[in-house]
Amino acid sequence: MKIGSKIKRMRIQQELTLEELASRCELTKGFLSQLERDLTSPSIATLSDILEALGSSLSEFFTDSPEEQIVFRQADFFEDTRDSCTIRWIVPNTQKNQMEPVLVEIPTGGESFSSGPHNGEEFGYVLTGSVVLVTDTASYPVRKGETFYLDGKSTHYIRNDNKQTAQVLWVCTPPLF
Repeated sequence: MKIGSKIKRMRIQQELTLEELASRCELTKGFLSQLERDLTSPSIATLSDILEALGSSLSEFFTDSPEEQIVFRQADFFEDTRDSCTIRWIVPNTQKNQMEPVLVEIPTGGESFSSGPHNGEEFGYVLTGSVVLVTDTASYPVRKGETFYLDGKSTHYIRNDNKQTAQVLWVCTPPLF
């Protein structure tokens, strides 16, 4: 483990300058700079002081947490059929995230589930075929290569009135599916 780079990451996440962190833990800016570049090592007491200034502790700092997955392969995806459409989660476990991208596949004559009013926003990109976006007040045709963007203030869904299966990349914030 590179202690210095992890401390630097924590400092930057908290939007602190080297000078601000040095002041909080009564160390010199030069020492912290060398530490962050892994040119020197702190004593346990000094490391504890730095971590306290960063709102952490020795036990939290040295607890090995798994790296967050960034790339997802088809083996990571899972799907469910709801009403007459198939929803494929292309980024698993998004309930913990601020947005949720899914791939929605709607056969001819099918439609997605109806999403009731909610706080948030939704974006869709039609990958294949075409759909009709239906809201409380209007219907909008959306063709391959086109997008839609709406807030969640009204009930809405998409349907496929065409002869080709439609695929829509649908991104919601917060996660809805």
